[in-house]
Amino acid sequence: MRCVQISTLSQNLAIRLALASMLLAGLVAAPAGAQQTADTSSEVPPEPPAVSSPALPPPRANQYSSNEIIDAGHHFFGGISHGLASIVEKSVSQWGLPNGYVLGEEASGAFIGGLRYGEGTLYTRNAGDVRVFWQGPSLGFDYGADGAHTMMLVYNLPQAGAIFDRFLGVAGSAYFIGGLGMTTLTSADGHTVVVPIRSGLGLRLGANLGYLKFTERPTWNPF
Repeated sequence: MRCVQISTLSQNLAIRLALASMLLAGLVAAPAGAQQTADTSSEVPPEPPAVSSPALPPPRANQYSSNEIIDAGHHFFGGISHGLASIVEKSVSQWGLPNGYVLGEEASGAFIGGLRYGEGTLYTRNAGDVRVFWQGPSLGFDYGADGAHTMMLVYNLPQAGAIFDRFLGVAGSAYFIGGLGMTTLTSADGHTVVVPIRSGLGLRLGANLGYLKFTERPTWNPF
């Protein structure tokens, strides 16, 4: 009888231990399961929508729009104006909208050192039109001669008379597309920027760095 009771007690203990183990395992697993459920149910906040780059503001009262510059250039350059829109867009993307532009002609020649002479008219919105002349030397690995129709975009010109100054060439600013080339000149204080766009006839090779001096009257002195 005693053996039967011990055997029965052992079986009951084994059953209790098994039940306790199962209960303990359930308690331990419950937080992990709850955490897993919480993790899978958590929402990732949506990403903010991409902001597109702002469009250029409309021209001010004293500025010219890109379309106005391109139209003037097409009439000025005629059939050799292919690529003008791309050059104007590049200039506008870097400097904004111009508040003046020059239309004129120039001639230049170089053999290591070179000279450039030109004349034209500066057009402005609210300061009238001004006759201008320009001269300048250049230095660099450059040779040849050319004559060119020249359109110059003028940025941050405080008044029409401020064009009569020296503007230094910016190294590495040359840009060519189609039959047109663009360079960049800046005033001594870096405030006013002049961007000549040229369509040349003849041969001009190499790269040069110099300046242009704008005057009210023609002169042979480039300095």
